[in-house]
Formats: sequence, structure tokens, C-alpha cells
Amino acid sequence: MTPTTTAAAPAPAVAPAPAAPAAPAAPPVVRLRVRAGGHWHAVCDDAELTAGRGVAALLPGGSQVALFKDRAGRTYAIGNRDPFTGAYVLSRGLLGSADGRPFVASPLLKQRFDLATGRCLDDDSVSVPSYPVEADPPAA
Repeated sequence: MTPTTTAAAPAPAVAPAPAAPAAPAAPPVVRLRVRAGGHWHAVCDDAELTAGRGVAALLPGGSQVALFKDRAGRTYAIGNRDPFTGAYVLSRGLLGSADGRPFVASPLLKQRFDLATGRCLDDDSVSVPSYPVEADPPAA
């Protein structure tokens, strides 16, 4: 008896797996800067601000600013220290508007401060510093 050889059946052709879709590109990082003491200081990424809420940032020299983004996307910076209590809490205040002017109400005694000028809307003799804010263009 002679051994017989059986040829193996060819393997079925397998189509290559489709390429995975490319991950979406990350949005460009936009840094916000505040002008204080004659210099611009980078404080945070624009994406870190939530409309209707504030954040505090520490500047060189130890001063604090409260940054806010309103629901229209405009960004404001004022001093974070509540002049009525001395507490650094304005970044935790409630945003609102009066006569079309955006303000933050202190979370402690509820005095309102104009976000564009820092003027207290409840006592004309009191104000907090206001600071220009600009966005650095995204890196190319």
C-alpha cells in the first residue's frame, strides 16, 4: 500500500480589517491673559472657564483675580477680595445682570460688583480692581 498525499485545501481569503477612524483633532488651546501691574500674565485656558461661573487665579506677587465667562462667552477679571469682608471669595459669587451690565454678587453679604468696571452697584464709594483680559491665539 502506498501512502497517499492529500493536498490541503487553500485557506479562504480574508479581507483586511477596515482602518479605524482617525481620532478627532484636539481643539486648539487658547490661553487667557490678565493685565495687572503693567504686565500680561497667563492665568488659565479658556476651556477651563464655565459660562456663568467664576475661578480664582493667583498672580505674581500674591494678588488674586476672579475670572468669569458670561453666557455670551465674554470674559471678565476683577479682584477676588470682597472689600466688605476682606475674604477672597468673589470668584465664588453669583453672576447676574442689572440694566444690561454683568455683575457678580458676593457669596457672603451679596453686594454686587460690575464685572467690566469693578464698581460696587450697592455702594458707589466701593470698588474692586478690574483687569483687561485677552486670549492668546492658538499655537500654529
